[in-house]
Amino acid sequence: MFSKKYLSRLLALVLVVVIGLMGCSSSPSGLTGNYSQDTLTVLENLRTAIDLPEDAANKKEVVTLARQQISDYASRYRRDSKAAGLRSFTTMQTAVNALAGYYSSYGTRPLPDKLKKRLDQEFRQVEISLKRGV
Repeated sequence: MFSKKYLSRLLALVLVVVIGLMGCSSSPSGLTGNYSQDTLTVLENLRTAIDLPEDAANKKEVVTLARQQISDYASRYRRDSKAAGLRSFTTMQTAVNALAGYYSSYGTRPLPDKLKKRLDQEFRQVEISLKRGV
């Protein structure tokens, strides 16, 4: 009885500490909460993932980071009414959805030139919209 009481309290304390530390940790994808800066960061990393040669040693890690950033970016800004109404966000969301769909279907296979060209065009549109503030 005596040890069971302390054991349950100790377990509760450990759980509180673990949950507290996990909640305070920074985002593994590097997103900061600043929409414009996060969008440019994700754009740059997605371009790196797309342009990286297939025989690169770190290709898998770069694609994994890109997939994580896609997920974090979409979940962070989809429900943000200020960002979700912007042209830059809708264009970025279209590009991100296309890339995420490709990665989930084909993994780390090389992207087709047609998809690369479309993504590059959409990324340029996002940058222009960000500069205009829309």
